[in-house]
Amino acid sequence: MGHVDHGKSTLIDFIRKTNTTEKEAGGITQAIGAYEIEHDKNKITFIDTPGHEAFNNMREHGAKVADLAILVVAADDGVKPQTKEALNCILQAGIPYVVAINKIDKDTANVEKTKSDLAQNSVLLEGFGGTVSWQGVSATTGEGVGELLDLIILATDLEELTYEPDAETTGIVLTSHRDPKRGITAGVVIQNGTLKRGAYIATPTTKGKIKILEDFHGTTQTELTPSAPALVLGFETLPRVGETFTAGSDKKAVQAKTAPDKQEVKTQKESKIKHPIHLILKANESGSLEALRGIIEKLKKTEEGKMLNIVEAHVGNITEDNIQNAVSTESIILGFNTKIDQAATNLTQARKVKVIEADIIYKLEEDLKEYMEKRAKINAHVIEILAVFGERKGKEQIVGGKVVKGTIQNKSSFEIWADEKQIGTGTIKNLQSGREDAEAVEEGSEMGALVESSDPIAVGHKLVFMQ
Repeated sequence: MGHVDHGKSTLIDFIRKTNTTEKEAGGITQAIGAYEIEHDKNKITFIDTPGHEAFNNMREHGAKVADLAILVVAADDGVKPQTKEALNCILQAGIPYVVAINKIDKDTANVEKTKSDLAQNSVLLEGFGGTVSWQGVSATTGEGVGELLDLIILATDLEELTYEPDAETTGIVLTSHRDPKRGITAGVVIQNGTLKRGAYIATPTTKGKIKILEDFHGTTQTELTPSAPALVLGFETLPRVGETFTAGSDKKAVQAKTAPDKQEVKTQKESKIKHPIHLILKANESGSLEALRGIIEKLKKTEEGKMLNIVEAHVGNITEDNIQNAVSTESIILGFNTKIDQAATNLTQARKVKVIEADIIYKLEEDLKEYMEKRAKINAHVIEILAVFGERKGKEQIVGGKVVKGTIQNKSSFEIWADEKQIGTGTIKNLQSGREDAEAVEEGSEMGALVESSDPIAVGHKLVFMQ
């Protein structure tokens, strides 16, 4: 665990290359999110956790399942925000940990300063006034990696870890996604008991029967024991990352012990916020979807973010159904690390649905913020329609009203709102005040205008200008 770019994944990659075959470094292990190696006849399962702050919940899940944590700190960068968050996760989980000071091979490395940074954050290393074990390593050259593995074995020996092979099988879901060829797959780590193919399995949100059970190598197994990483196929719907699962031969007993949490957050209903931004969230897998939810929850704590309202959230590509739902709920679609079907792309253009996509979480956050800033101006310039003159000709009609907020500019574009919902868009072709052409009409004044709009405008409607 540690800050982004401090070398966690590079360290695991080095360890795996010296301990695993080429096949083991492929897609199956990435789908699980956990990696098993052997060191001096001891098996060690590593769980890799993302460093960006959006994935804090995922790091917490990793800490919940782990027996030991490795806090990775770069010798050329020291303690950073996500280092502190990772440390908090470790302390809250109440698990032992060791420190790996990485990048000691770099010219800019300063191990002593890194030790001092850690001490200032109450991490007192051995030889530096404390008892926390540590090892300097280079994930690039491999220096110190063997010693770090020795340290892990020693630390876990002191914990005297045990499990009951015949006990009720339990574990934690690390990843889940919908494979287009194989269906719903879940990467799990077993905590107790023996996980068997054909067993019934359940979490608080879903259930199923294990049709296929694969180990770290991607090899089909009949059973696996703690702390083995495993890939499970057989859930009826996608389990959530971080959920505890129970498995066994008694279907009713398994499902009864994982009854849904009554406090589980449900999809939000109609927002009471005036002019809300409705969102449909899509991501490539459940961990990514959770990270995207985390971004939205963080933004909702800001003044501008109060208008955000999640209508629905799903794993998978952006489809035609999503676009249709966006039209009916007047939502925008956020896609994180996912694709959009060609048919959906065509429908998006035809129905003018806003889709924001990115494969980097902070880029998606920036794009959403930019959109929010534009929408935050929604109440800055408003006309209340008091009269409609004559028949609508094509897309043109003449309307009269009062500027109830802001200043309205001639030739400007607007949104048509009715009953707190946007029903169309348009543009002022000619603006008048006191029967004279005008370039602008200020707040409190009455006006008339020839407008061109996608939908008819009626008395009581509001024209909202994004000026």
